[in-house]
Amino acid sequence: MEGPVTKMEHDIFFSISQTPDSEGHIPSEATMFRNYFQQLECADRLGFNVGWLAQAHLSTETQKTNSKPVVPHWQGEVGLCTDFPQLALESFRRTTNIEIGSAVVAIIASGGPIAQAERIGNVLTYHGLDPDEHRKLHVGFSAGRFEFMARPYGIVPRNAIEEAAWPALRGLIFMEAIEIFLKLLRGDTISTDDIQRTVLTRDNFRSDEDWSAVQHATVEFEGLSELPQSIEIPPRYTFEALKIIPQDFRKELLGLIIGSHDPRAQIFANSISPVKVFNLSITSPEVIDATHERMAEIYHPDGGSWQRRDMPRTSFVFINAEEHLSPEEQSEAAKGEAKLALDAYWNALEGTIDPEKVQKATNNALIGNPEEIAAQMVERFHPEDRIMAWFDFFNHDSDRVCRNMTAYMEQVVPKVESMLNE
Repeated sequence: MEGPVTKMEHDIFFSISQTPDSEGHIPSEATMFRNYFQQLECADRLGFNVGWLAQAHLSTETQKTNSKPVVPHWQGEVGLCTDFPQLALESFRRTTNIEIGSAVVAIIASGGPIAQAERIGNVLTYHGLDPDEHRKLHVGFSAGRFEFMARPYGIVPRNAIEEAAWPALRGLIFMEAIEIFLKLLRGDTISTDDIQRTVLTRDNFRSDEDWSAVQHATVEFEGLSELPQSIEIPPRYTFEALKIIPQDFRKELLGLIIGSHDPRAQIFANSISPVKVFNLSITSPEVIDATHERMAEIYHPDGGSWQRRDMPRTSFVFINAEEHLSPEEQSEAAKGEAKLALDAYWNALEGTIDPEKVQKATNNALIGNPEEIAAQMVERFHPEDRIMAWFDFFNHDSDRVCRNMTAYMEQVVPKVESMLNE
């Protein structure tokens, strides 16, 4: 008697990143969005499950002139999707089967968690008006990768205590935002009094020195006579009772995913609603396994039992299946394409190429001809994993990206399923 058929799931990630490719070419904004829609429609035809859209805010290029630039060497714009709900609606309109997700919405930017919850409620209202609509909106959310995107919205230290505590405090502001965001989407009526207080203790800091600096800043700022053992921080979001509208959107069409590997954030989010987890392409296997073990215990019961598919695994895909090349030539070409893209990325991100980081990213990427990539997937991934394949990484040749996507779904995926069920 044959056992159950094992089948990985396959999503796709769209960065819409207006950066120079390995030859220095930067497409126009209009070209970038046309490329995205071409690739999205291709992904829909090919059968990818979810299209995940990167979201960014404000010009990365302009932030290089700031007093504290976050990515001072970045060329171009890290991403052009600044309004996920609008782009999600247009993406649903142009497709038939694929679901849409954000990777990720920064809930402390663009007005903060109240505004973000209201936007998500709106898009779900419009999306769910068709009673036959079954495709989910997957809302990935985080504190945001780059601080400069949240600073204009008041996410800055408000006094000397917060200045000293800022690296730890920013994470706690995210926790405050998580509670507001999830409770509003759940349909609650809330005020500031319903949100847990932010209290700093030694446990929030990496070292005794960091905690001591905050204690001394508090003594000086508040005129205390001794070092405090806990420090309450005033709420970042202050508001009377409110509830978002529209409020009758179809909640079964909403999926929630947290973009954080902080166990405290994962546990706290799941005390409110079922919230899944993202992982990055360079996340270590140890962290991945530990996350699955933790989530199996703390995943909110309304979401059912935790499955491996509940944590999509991002992976760079550098596939070469060009028909005019032999398998050996495809393999060598893919390796060259991967090196150029990864070198360009790390150079743009940090200003200097760190060979160790490039090598680590390369080791976690899928690189080669279809046969090689299938073998790498079977070797590296669990048979029940959900793969979030990233094809447009520093590649603005949209026709080629679509050919790569097609080779992946039509040549690699069947081979992987065959190997897993041998």
